[in-house]
Order: sequence, then C-alpha cells, then structure tokens
Amino acid sequence: MTDGPSYGFDTLQIHAGARPDPATGARQVPIYQTTAYVFRDADHAAALFNLQEVGYIYSRLTNPTVAALQERMATLEGGVGAVCCSSGHAAQIMALFPLMGPGKNVVASTRLYGGTITQFSQTIKRFGWSATFVDFDDLDAVKAAINDDTRAVFCESIANPGGYITDLDAISAISDAAGIPLIVDNTSATPYLCRPIEHGATLVVHSMTKYLTGNGTVTGGVVVDSGKFDWSANDKFPSLSEPEPAYHGLKFHETFGPLAFTFHGIAIGLRDLGMTLNPQAAHYTLMGIETLSLRMQKHVENAMKVAGWLETHDAVEAVTYAGLPSSPYNHRVEKICPKGAGGLFTVKLKGGYDACVKFVDALEIFSHVANLGDTRSLVIHSASTTHRQLTPEQQEAAGAGPSVVRISIGIEDPADLIADLNTALNAAK
Repeated sequence: MTDGPSYGFDTLQIHAGARPDPATGARQVPIYQTTAYVFRDADHAAALFNLQEVGYIYSRLTNPTVAALQERMATLEGGVGAVCCSSGHAAQIMALFPLMGPGKNVVASTRLYGGTITQFSQTIKRFGWSATFVDFDDLDAVKAAINDDTRAVFCESIANPGGYITDLDAISAISDAAGIPLIVDNTSATPYLCRPIEHGATLVVHSMTKYLTGNGTVTGGVVVDSGKFDWSANDKFPSLSEPEPAYHGLKFHETFGPLAFTFHGIAIGLRDLGMTLNPQAAHYTLMGIETLSLRMQKHVENAMKVAGWLETHDAVEAVTYAGLPSSPYNHRVEKICPKGAGGLFTVKLKGGYDACVKFVDALEIFSHVANLGDTRSLVIHSASTTHRQLTPEQQEAAGAGPSVVRISIGIEDPADLIADLNTALNAAK
C-alpha cells in the first residue's frame, strides 16, 4: 500500500504496513517478542550481515512488529523509509548521527521543546558537535548562522510549547541553497496536519510517545527519510557517501540510493547506539495510529473552542494558539497545517509565576504531567519543569517564560474543559 496514491490518509493509517500474519492469519500485527531469528543456512546469515539481503537478524536491529510501524510511518509522512527507536530524543540523535562529526554544527530554532534545547546546547558537546540557535522567523539570521561546518538545519513544524508554526517552505529553501538537510520535528502536528517532506524537509522526526500513540502508555521515536537528498553531491556527509570500513568499503548512498539514510540508521545507528524500540511499544503505537485522524480532528476542534474562550478571560494576558485570528502565525495555518493548528498552545497569565502555580494546582480534569498529545487534556508550567534547565532568556525565546502555562487539549467535552479552566483561573487570581 506504500505505492498507492489513490488511498486516503484514513485508509493508510489503518492498513499501511499491516498484513495478515502468513502463519496464523492474525489480522492485527502480532507482537514478535523475540530477540533473534533463525537463519536458513550459513550463506543466508552471511548475506544478511553483509547487507546483501534484507531480513531479520537480531531485534536490536530489526523486528517484524517494529518494521510494520516503520512502513506505516514512512507511508503517512510520504517518505521512502523510516527507523524507529526508543524515544523522541533518541530519534533526534539518530537523525544527526550520520550527518555530524567533531567540530560540526546544527542550526536550530530557538522555539523548541526544552529537552531538545538542552540536548543540543549541552549533551551533543560531548560528541564534539555544537548547535547555533536562531529565531527562525528571521530568515536572514538563519542564512547567516549557516557556515562551512553546518551539517543540518533543525526546527519543529508546530513548536512546543507555544504552538508556533514554522514557515517550512522558506526554511527549506535556505537549507537547499546551502546544500544541507532540513530536519523537522513533526511531533506536535503529526502527518495528519502537516507533511514536512512536501515542504522540503529531508528528514522528519517524531516523539511517537505523543499524538501518534495518543494514550500515554509507551515511549517511542522515529526518523522518516524523504529519500530526496543527494548525499554524494559534496564531501560533507562521508558516512553516507564514502566507503564504510565496517562493511568492507560499502558506500551507502551508492549501494542503496534513496534508502541510504534508512539503511545506515539500522545497520550503523541501531547496531552501535542500540536505541531500540521494543515490539510491545511498537504494537501500542500501531494501534494508536489507527485512530489518528479522528483524534486530531477532535483535538483541533476542542483547541479552537478552548483557546477562543481563554482569550476573552480577564485573568489571561495572551493565548498563543495559531488557529486564532489574533495569532501572528494564523496566516501559516492554511499553507503548512491546512487541517488545523493542532491541540497545543500556551496561556500567559496576568498574575505571573505565582498565578501559574495556583492555576495548575486548581485544575481537576486537566492532568499536571510532563507529556502532551494524550486523549486527556494535560497542563504543565514549563518554566519550572520542562524548560527549567534553560536560562531566563532561553525560556522567553522558547515561549516558556515564568508567566506561561502549556496546555495540551484532549478530546473530552469542550464545555467541561472550559468549566475546569474557569474554576482554576478564578482560583489563581
């Protein structure tokens, strides 16, 4: 079904990658809870290890349940292949791993999840990599930040926590002109609302923990490969264009063409980094994706109603939801996210930090958790939690200042959500 353009999204989210089990006829994708797979003979084993034949070796690398999820994600995002891994953070490292090297840098948006900013500003230094953070609304600044050592540009389609929408077409034009890949975190939008590859992205990453699974049960990440980047156009990406010593000089791009990044992610990335997605987590995510479009429609519908109501409350200074006509990002919705601006945004309270704490503690239906994209409505005070490690300046740049609360709207009755918010806002005054 991956080559069937006549199939709609609702059909593909259920059927892509899922076939009746040939041994039992089981209709749902089975959980293949196994670490290893029996080879037909010695020649078969050698061919698999030489990457001369595709198949299953060891579940750190490949697993049939995970493979079904990889095919589904590649199909929904319009890519040629995908590599699943243990979390969204793992997916980001997996995306950068074949591209970077000591002394190389990534140009990243200032509007990112706080954990990503910490990972890029602190953790990747241990690999000898670095990140330059830029306001991606300032296209000249993005161009100026790219230098001879830049190996990727990174942003979010709908930024966490503020719900800001990135002009992916403009950013991809800059990365294309520089001859470097654009990596887009599509977690907050999902492929139902936005397909970054159609806007020029080279790679798409997700924390599948969020909207894709949708039920707050498991963590997972994925890197989707567009298959459109020419890794051999210059000498910037030797991991993909030059001989690989571990495979007797095999050149991934020369050998695998559009699937070079995907094969490298499995044969090198998962082999050596070991950030494997377990088959049970893949199964939960596959089941979650089956209802993705239905849930996202409800998330958007509820978010519009709740954000519009919040904007009128006398305790609220500002609401960042891009779906509102008052948002400076509203004009990007139709182009980047034509089915809606998602279910994530922030609220700035007039009472500052103390009011935010009282507000969060007074909520009943909303759960105070470090997660988003659940069927349940969730809330968190980012400055004291997810963005706590950042400086005050970084918090403000990310849209997570001390007077800001992040809200992830679920699929409950919107009248109940509004009533809960109203009670909490009054308590916070």
